[in-house]
Amino acid sequence: MRDRRREVRGIENPTLEIVAIDGPAGAGKSTVGKILARRLGYLFLDTGAMYRAVAVEAERLGIRPDDEPALGELCQNLRISFEAEGEEQRVLCQGADVTEKIREPRIGMLASKVSMKKPVREALARLQRQAGERGKIVAEGRDTTTVVFPNARFKFFLVAEPEERARRRHRELLNKGLPARIEEIQEEINKRDEQDSSRDLAPLKSAEDAFFIDSTELTPEEVAEEMIKVIRKKSRK
Repeated sequence: MRDRRREVRGIENPTLEIVAIDGPAGAGKSTVGKILARRLGYLFLDTGAMYRAVAVEAERLGIRPDDEPALGELCQNLRISFEAEGEEQRVLCQGADVTEKIREPRIGMLASKVSMKKPVREALARLQRQAGERGKIVAEGRDTTTVVFPNARFKFFLVAEPEERARRRHRELLNKGLPARIEEIQEEINKRDEQDSSRDLAPLKSAEDAFFIDSTELTPEEVAEEMIKVIRKKSRK
C-alpha cells in the first residue's frame, strides 16, 4: 500500500515522468494540479505550499524576510510533509498542520518575499527534486518548469485574467470562513505579479517548451482535460 505521507527531503537528480505547471498566483495551479494528479494516478507536489510553510515558520520564529542566513538555517532543518485526507491534501510543517494558515493573503505576500532569497530557493529546490526523483508527480509552482524541473516531460504555463484570479481567491477565502475584501486581494495579486516577475532570482516566466493555457473562461476540470489531451498527444510521439 502506498504510504499516505511522503516526507520531502533532498538531493538533485534528473526528472522523469513529471508534469510541471507554472503560472501566477490565483491562476488555478493547485486546484488543477490536484485534479490532474488524481486522473493520472500521480503524486501532487504543491511547491507553492512549501514556500508558504517557510513563511509561516519564519514568522513564528520572528525571522525577518530579508535575513538570508537565518532563513537558510531554517530551511536546512525544516520538515515539510503532505498528508492525504480524502481527496484533499494537508500540509504539515515541523509536525504542525498549517494547511489553512498558509492560504492567508498575508502569508502569501511573506512567502513571495522569502522566496526571493537564494538559500531558501536552493534548499526547497533540492527538496522538490528529491520528491520528483522517481517521477510520476504533478508539480506546480512559479518556477517549476524553468528551474526546479527543466527536464520535465510535460510542461504547462497556466494564466488567467487578474480580475478572475482575484474573484477565485476571494471565493476560496470566504468558503473557508476567512475575512476577505476583493479590492485588497486584487491589490495583493498585482503586487505579487510584479514582485514575482521582476525578482533577480528565478523570476516568474514561461519555459520555451511549456504549453500555454488561459483558464479565465475554463473550469478546473476543463483545464485538466486540456492538459490530459496534450499529455496523451505528446506520449504517442
